[in-house]
Amino acid sequence: MKKLVEVNDTLLTKLKVLSAFEGLSVKALMEKAIELFVIQKEKEQLDSLTEEQKEDLGLLLLMQQADRTKTVGKDEIFKLLE
Repeated sequence: MKKLVEVNDTLLTKLKVLSAFEGLSVKALMEKAIELFVIQKEKEQLDSLTEEQKEDLGLLLLMQQADRTKTVGKDEIFKLLE
């Protein structure tokens, strides 16, 4: 996906210097910076969740990974609960 982002000249100069030090193109450096920013924000959001919210999120993720084509009968569930 291509997006145009306007960057002021001072910031562009700094990006060019950093990209030279990192051995990356300016585009690659910006992509890396954005990726790190998003990861940091996701971590901050997870850290701010309560334990109950973290458990709910974990359960949701596990449920999304489950094979929805397999079903279990009511009798089998009650046998496991005994």
